[in-house]
Amino acid sequence: MTTTSPTAGLSSPDVGGVRRRTLLVLSAAQVISGIGVAVGLALSALVVARMSGSEAIGGLAGTAAVLGAALFAIPVARISSRSGRRHGLTLAYGVAALGALLATVAIGAGSWPLMLFGLVLFGGGSAGNLAARYSAADLSPPGTAARHLSLVIWATTIGSVAGPNLAEPAGRVAAELGLDGNAGAFTLSTITFFVAAVIITAALRPDPLLLARSLADGKPGAAPSGGPKAAARKGTVRTGLQALRESRNARRAIGAIAVSHTAMVSVMSMTPIHLDHGGASVSVIGVVFSLHIAGMYVLSPVVGWLADRVGRMPVLIAGMAQLLAAAVLAGAAGEHGVAQIAVGLTLLGTGWSCGLVAGSALLTESAPVERRPALQGLSDLLMNVCGASGTVAAGVVVGALSYGFLGAVVAALVAATAGWLLLPGRRAHLASA
Repeated sequence: MTTTSPTAGLSSPDVGGVRRRTLLVLSAAQVISGIGVAVGLALSALVVARMSGSEAIGGLAGTAAVLGAALFAIPVARISSRSGRRHGLTLAYGVAALGALLATVAIGAGSWPLMLFGLVLFGGGSAGNLAARYSAADLSPPGTAARHLSLVIWATTIGSVAGPNLAEPAGRVAAELGLDGNAGAFTLSTITFFVAAVIITAALRPDPLLLARSLADGKPGAAPSGGPKAAARKGTVRTGLQALRESRNARRAIGAIAVSHTAMVSVMSMTPIHLDHGGASVSVIGVVFSLHIAGMYVLSPVVGWLADRVGRMPVLIAGMAQLLAAAVLAGAAGEHGVAQIAVGLTLLGTGWSCGLVAGSALLTESAPVERRPALQGLSDLLMNVCGASGTVAAGVVVGALSYGFLGAVVAALVAATAGWLLLPGRRAHLASA
């Protein structure tokens, strides 16, 4: 039996066409799935709190979704490594659709434990969205990975903004159909995740990762990749850890992504409580968070262009500087310092964007194409675990001490990371002097 290479009959211009098509398909899926993630998470904590009668249990809703994103990062990477990005992303969105459906059923049954379990599966949507950015960089020419993955990250903006605004109309439709109004948001999420899975399955052809592998194997003098089965036999986590040990840039990239995400979610999660203590209205808190989300996503193509133009490390350091400034500004602001906190939260978003975009590009370039899915999955696992841990730790710090002390802790963490990122470069410079 003979098999056909993904590159059979493809010339360089054809690869360029596949690259453009891949970006369009991934962006479309990202917009649709982004709506599903945002509309579900907008109501999850409130719904769980009402069903359980406990605000503490309600707070577990977000934790469950983040835990799910972490849990599915490795399976998505494993499937991608074995069979291609199309299968990995379809798995992520399919699991998310099942989770949203279970959440819908749980609301009708009044079962908050089932709701939390559904939200863990729901986290597959976030795992898919994170993995999609790496898919965009599989076929990127040298020096353009940041721009390509930043375009897919930018597409998340549309879903993130539109999603929460669709929760109320979805609830009205559900009520007209005789369902619990809260179930409408998760019914919509079920549909959007299913549509995203269909888009990926039907249109992400040829698979960008499989094509990239074939192109790499076909280059004169290039070492054979060994095939996906060879990497799969080693195990996804073990393969990722091996790539991490062998590449200093990979360690710096994963460290920068993890710290950027931890700093962002820690300060962000406690800011509404801090503002509420100062008597800020829901609309004011909403404006602050709109600026924060805009900082996270809207400028990502600019961040990608800068990362490709001036380099990954300068943008990572710039991101750390913004996160440091954000922690200091927000932490030093009193409960009534809305304007200062708004500036701080905006910088928190742009700093996170620099860390994610430049860090993801650096990580992608730090390993051969055969090991990339494993390394990328390990990064997303660590990113989500750190995010969940950061949220819990931030609550403890603010509860025991203060919001200002949280800002100081985050500032110290970011400053230490920036120093660590700069240290290897300084050593290399001294060695070459």
